Amino acid sequence: MTLSTSLADLSVLLVEPSAMQAALVRRMLAKQGVSRIAVVDSGQAALAAMTAASDDGRVVISSLYLPDMAGTDLVAAMRGDERLETVPFILISSETRPQRLDAVRQSGACSIVTKPFTEEQLERALFAAADYLYPPPVDELDPADLEELRVLLVDDSLASRNHLRRLLGELGIVRITEAANGREAVAHMAETMFDFVITDYNMPDMDGRALVEYIRTQSWQAEVPVLMVTSEQNMGRLAAVERAGVSAICDKPFEASGIRRLLSEILRR
Repeated sequence: MTLSTSLADLSVLLVEPSAMQAALVRRMLAKQGVSRIAVVDSGQAALAAMTAASDDGRVVISSLYLPDMAGTDLVAAMRGDERLETVPFILISSETRPQRLDAVRQSGACSIVTKPFTEEQLERALFAAADYLYPPPVDELDPADLEELRVLLVDDSLASRNHLRRLLGELGIVRITEAANGREAVAHMAETMFDFVITDYNMPDMDGRALVEYIRTQSWQAEVPVLMVTSEQNMGRLAAVERAGVSAICDKPFEASGIRRLLSEILRR
């Protein structure tokens, strides 16, 4: 499936208590070719609608502030339900404070669209959701090589690990070991050789920076490529991670195509 046709195949559940805002988003979605649009005004109504039917190509677009819960609570409930954990989630909000948005970033959300937004910004978020649902092949990577690739996935967020595991699985990567923090990762690396490490920054016990420093200076796998996928916004901290020797850094929420591209670029080096 190509991006030129995938938007028309999306089924959008819009969670928006404001009738005016809902009408605006509906018009924008219609201009993008999305015709299957359902609107609810609360988080509980959204969960009920999602569990009542399982539409192919479903995407949830939600406001942050809902009458019965926050959008962060809605995506957390989705990620805690195996029936809904892979449904793409797009947040629309005027909120910019990292502490309010971090739960969404860690949840495996496809995009955060900041109000006021343009049709182009909404379109990009929809394409990111479509790319997550209908991943294209990565021509630069041999499927046989991907099947043998051993990946260490390090993140204290189970939802984020599940999201990344699904993306890796879509690429054909199945040999995945998970760790909830840097210390667990170090223990795994002492016993198993890995071809690739994907890690978060903010984790308990041993964060991403400390893990990268350990890998580059103390591990017998000092040359292993390390991709950091993080919601960290402090440029000083990220610069320190770069100096520690990380191979690449990707922001949360991330676009699936971006992860595939970075993975391809790093493995070709």
